[in-house]
Amino acid sequence: MTGLSPNLDLVATCAFGLESVVARELGALGVEAKPYATGRVGFGGDAATMIRANLWLRAADRVLIAVGRFPASDFGVLFDATYALPWERWIPHDFAFPVDGRSVKSQLSSVPACQKIVKKAIVERLRSAHGVTTLPETGPTVRVEVAILKDQVTLTIDTSGDGLHKRGYRPLVGEAALKETMAAGLILLSNWRPERPLIDPFCGSGTIPIEAALIGRNIAPGLCRDFDAQHWPCFPRAQWDALRAEARAAARPALPITIHGSDIDSNALSLARAHAVAAGVDRDVHFQRRDIADLESKAEFGVIIANPPYGVRLGDTESTDRLYAQLPIVFRRLPTWSFHILTARLDLERLFGQEATRRRKLYNSRIECTYFSFLGPKPPSLRRDPEPGAEPALEPDAPADDPGEFEPESPPGAVRGAQPPPAPPALLPAAFGGLRGRDARELDQFASRLEKNVRHLRRYPSRGITCYRVYERDCPDVPLIIDVYEGAAHISEYEREHSRSAAQQADWWDRVRDITAGVLSIPRDLVFTKEKHRQRGLTQHEKVADRRATRVITEGGLRFEVNLSDYVDTGLFLDHRLTRAMVREEAPGSRFLNLFCYTGSFTVYAAAGGAASTTSVDLSNTYLSWARRNLELNSLWTPAHALVREGVLEFLESPDAGRGYTLAVVDPPTFSNSKSTEDDWEVGRDQADLFERLIPRMAPGGVIYFSNNFRRFKLDEATLARLGVTAREISSRTVPPEYRNRRIHRCWRLVVGG
Repeated sequence: MTGLSPNLDLVATCAFGLESVVARELGALGVEAKPYATGRVGFGGDAATMIRANLWLRAADRVLIAVGRFPASDFGVLFDATYALPWERWIPHDFAFPVDGRSVKSQLSSVPACQKIVKKAIVERLRSAHGVTTLPETGPTVRVEVAILKDQVTLTIDTSGDGLHKRGYRPLVGEAALKETMAAGLILLSNWRPERPLIDPFCGSGTIPIEAALIGRNIAPGLCRDFDAQHWPCFPRAQWDALRAEARAAARPALPITIHGSDIDSNALSLARAHAVAAGVDRDVHFQRRDIADLESKAEFGVIIANPPYGVRLGDTESTDRLYAQLPIVFRRLPTWSFHILTARLDLERLFGQEATRRRKLYNSRIECTYFSFLGPKPPSLRRDPEPGAEPALEPDAPADDPGEFEPESPPGAVRGAQPPPAPPALLPAAFGGLRGRDARELDQFASRLEKNVRHLRRYPSRGITCYRVYERDCPDVPLIIDVYEGAAHISEYEREHSRSAAQQADWWDRVRDITAGVLSIPRDLVFTKEKHRQRGLTQHEKVADRRATRVITEGGLRFEVNLSDYVDTGLFLDHRLTRAMVREEAPGSRFLNLFCYTGSFTVYAAAGGAASTTSVDLSNTYLSWARRNLELNSLWTPAHALVREGVLEFLESPDAGRGYTLAVVDPPTFSNSKSTEDDWEVGRDQADLFERLIPRMAPGGVIYFSNNFRRFKLDEATLARLGVTAREISSRTVPPEYRNRRIHRCWRLVVGG
């Protein structure tokens, strides 16, 4: 590297992954620089070059002078080569000179031994050169490092002293704080420039916003701190003072746009405000307490730069999974913005459901991280018109090894490189969200089909049918189930594979809500949506939210409470509208039994039809309470209507179950498990056991309506025949006519002893 320098062989150290950034910074100082090893950038120059590097480098950790480089595979060579170097040029007789060291893949593998040999050689050289017998080491410090890589030795002295991340504005460091040098590197790797809005929604103690303000105002990061080399006689103090004054004069007075930082930690924000004052940029940065879920901005073409929690030091994986899954849903609110995320969650793209525009491996405090960039469209001021007939280009803001659009302003006297040619027009879509062309076409088809269905069913309300199915996967690419509940809509999406990202899916849902509200002429806030997954160990009534959007609707002249927000199902299965009417017709004078009663809708119909008594069995207190409310809504609640909290099979084995039921409804879930029972329920497997226990409880000639919605269900006719039961499937009569899926359920009318 000595060929780079007429006077000094200089090295800038930095974190892994920031080498090209530091080289670009040096280039802006008019210095030819080149990364030559992990975390090391070599360059040459005079004393002014070294001083400017210390004052101006934002992403570098230290500026070193390489005193000597040589091969060495034994301690004798190490001593002699070290002794031969002009240490007296740098170290007066009374200066302290601690020696640090490291060795990688070298025969001289003992670092303490190498440090001791180098220290001894320097001592001998200084004694001889200064003509003294003792070296008190009471003066200023010259830190020496011996670095050996594959038997190649580099001896350096550290001109910086404290790491360059210590700018002087942050004496108080918050928990898991980002180093200033890394924060500056993230900014210089982004596509931010001072005239664009910038938000850090996880700002902590404010490092990223403050560093951005320093960059935007062209304030040298080392302006307000001390350096070891300024106390060395070989670098006159007057030269330091002159270059500090030059740097001070280069600063701009204010930013054109305020930078914003937000966090949920009030203590961290207090530190951030204090740090901004100390850095002199408190008028350029605004901090506020805000949860990431509330992130929004009216500004356009802004940039998010963030270092969210990793779940490595703080928090836990489950909570960070939820946080990261939320981010693209929040970011889609900013369709013209670009986003840059540093995280140790290397699976970020999986959590986001989309690939980044570019990514860069970095180490943050020895934690392996990736810097993910999701680039949005360029601002109009950065575009140019394409040549006539040219293909439009999708143009990311910077190549993978480029620090971004913003190049730090050079201090006075620096030589700037040639400017790149104007960028082609940026036609990139939003970084997060947005509807693809195929999505828009499919949703247009969905809207047309929904309008047609609504017209077809327009007479339902006049016939007293106010709750019904209006759309059932009519368009295969829009696999929704839409039910109308008297001025409200309930939408379920069946689980399926699709190629939309999480943010695109959220925008897709927004469009579905808008279309549904428009076609049905209902307020948008009365359109309730749920993603209905195939059951995997969950009952069909599993709770999914806690919004408590309940309303009372009417069916068949009876009133029912439905919950449109909190459960996979609403509390009233609309596909059994006709079945409930059949039960009411057969109910007069009956002893009615409702097993797996859920919210008791069949019980309400039986009671309204004149049943002498009803017994409703379910394991859930929630649904039994719901059943009681439904009875009360219809003024039917009396002691003649028993609600029993017990497992169905256990109830049928109980002496209290009674006998002589003349009418029963059994509508079991496909699968159910509960902490209250040891055994799971599976309808195909357990139907025989159910019939064995139920049939003896029925009166001769008693009728059982047995139904379920398990597609592969096969009725155990052999067991029923053995028990003297006649079975007749009546599904064609019980599925309402608006259902496209004629196998939404299967229903049998069982007659005991018939």
